[in-house]
Amino acid sequence: MESNAVVAVSIQITFFALLALSPPPQLCRHISSSFLLSTHAFLSAVQKQVLASASCRNVNEADSPFRSAAVLSDSYSTEASELADIDWDNLGFGFLPTDYMYMTKCTQGGKFSKGELQRFGNIELNPSAGILNYGQGLFEGLKAYRKDGNILLFRPEENALRMRLGAERMCMPSPTVEQFVEAVKETVLANKRWVPPPGKGSLYIRPLLMGSGAVLGLASAPEYTFLIYVSPVGNYFKEGVAPINLIVEHELHRATPGGTGGVKTIGNYAAVLKAQSAAKAKGYSDVLYLDCVHKKYLEEVSSCNIFMVKGNVISTPAIKGTILPGITRKSIMLLETKGSRYSFCCLKDLINSFCQK
Repeated sequence: MESNAVVAVSIQITFFALLALSPPPQLCRHISSSFLLSTHAFLSAVQKQVLASASCRNVNEADSPFRSAAVLSDSYSTEASELADIDWDNLGFGFLPTDYMYMTKCTQGGKFSKGELQRFGNIELNPSAGILNYGQGLFEGLKAYRKDGNILLFRPEENALRMRLGAERMCMPSPTVEQFVEAVKETVLANKRWVPPPGKGSLYIRPLLMGSGAVLGLASAPEYTFLIYVSPVGNYFKEGVAPINLIVEHELHRATPGGTGGVKTIGNYAAVLKAQSAAKAKGYSDVLYLDCVHKKYLEEVSSCNIFMVKGNVISTPAIKGTILPGITRKSIMLLETKGSRYSFCCLKDLINSFCQK
């Protein structure tokens, strides 16, 4: 299809740009403890290219694998009066309160009804809520962009499907895909003055699903809340789309076989804070984790999947229950670019690929 061809060309350009980045001379001397890899930059660039090629597609069109790059509005004014009065040129990845949030509730075994928008603010939770006591909760993360007179989403139904899979693992009810996507659209449009101008960032969308009902003994909560809030953001890493420094963690692990590493449960993320804070204290951007069984296979970074590019071959660790199935990762796989593959990636092989003459 025409849209796929355009995307494939864009990705080849992205790969070339990535391959043109030369590792620093000191890389091979310290590769056992750290390496330089523009993983996040690569994913960000590819997502932008895919979005650019798919953005004109309507969410209901069935002839494109990227049909859910949903167009939220046919047009909007870029006049300053319609944008929030903030410094758009210096957005970091930090929380800024916006105007509205979305909320709906249901009981265990029930179904979520249509929720409602309400002014953004604090929420009330019982001290015995399942989320507070037993970590029964999930979250998602996606973004809205301004482009060519539209506000766009990148494949929001994939986030909805991932939340449903996570909810099943965590014994929670979940909104339907349609409810999820519509709730995201409503929340974004209600906060559209917070969507950054083109090239200035994006509106980060954070859907939350949590056990809000009171429970004392170890059990599923009797009530659940589905909530969405948003915040304008810049790049996640301070380096932007430049290469980032990652340190390989050999002792601490983010996930174990049979655990919850493959779903976006809230408890997965607090476990990486110790290794991440130690890495940042040494000047690194983030941590690259190895598998906890053999301690030699690459898994993922604290906050994103990872890809390796050598020649015209793209490799990414296989999903085996300990790696979160990223939406951007899945999109790249769908492109079926010649030479792409997913497999177990050994740290030794990565070192050799960077250090060989």
